[in-house]
Amino acid sequence: MTEIVRPAADALDIRHVSRRFDSGGVAIQALQDINIKIKPATIVSLVGPSGCGKSTLLRMVAGFDRPDNGDIALGGRAVASPGPERGIVFQQPQLFPWQNVIDNVTFGPRMRGVHREIYAPAADRYLASVGLSEFNGHYPYQLSGGMRQRLQIARVLINEPRILLMDEPFGALDYQTRLDMQRLLLDLCASYRPTVMFITHDIDEAVFISDQIHVMSKRPGRIIGSFDVPIARPRRYEDVAATETFMRLKLATLDLLKGAH
Repeated sequence: MTEIVRPAADALDIRHVSRRFDSGGVAIQALQDINIKIKPATIVSLVGPSGCGKSTLLRMVAGFDRPDNGDIALGGRAVASPGPERGIVFQQPQLFPWQNVIDNVTFGPRMRGVHREIYAPAADRYLASVGLSEFNGHYPYQLSGGMRQRLQIARVLINEPRILLMDEPFGALDYQTRLDMQRLLLDLCASYRPTVMFITHDIDEAVFISDQIHVMSKRPGRIIGSFDVPIARPRRYEDVAATETFMRLKLATLDLLKGAH
């Protein structure tokens, strides 16, 4: 019988990564000499201009694409292809519209042959964590945008990834729902402690959720600045948003982004 076992979070090491691609016969340099180290069970955000290669970098960490130069290692093991230890949350929820909430959440374990006695309690636990316990029989079209995104997060977490890759997951949500989702992410990370690589254009979001922020230049994307976020956890947005530390980090990130453009 296959069991769901929560592994420890892994460190992510991105070393001298570059990537170019062909566009209509023209070589485009997307990323140039990217170096990032993410400690286990921390949240690290990438911010930068549109088209600077943030999503390209995330796809390479996910194993969907390969760098032209450099290497990517998760927990000391080279990333060469997609794997279940990496969970991905996209901006638009990736759900099966013909399956209800409980079937969407349990899809991964069922496909891996996990026994119902194992995955059913896990599904209940994760749905409770994202506030969807009362919606097991609902279909995605019956849920709000924020609820669909919470469902996508539960669907990823039930696979017990060691690293969570999040590509602007809250970008399409309204302001209040976005704040709610940021708080939810912090709560989930405190409980399950994955390593998180988070892409966002929202500087307030990056400062609020992150342990560290990396700022990228316009294409070809390079890391032009990095900041640690020395704000104690647990965090509440209303408590930290007006603090000197929060404002200093926000302004420093903005200054770098002005140069990046």
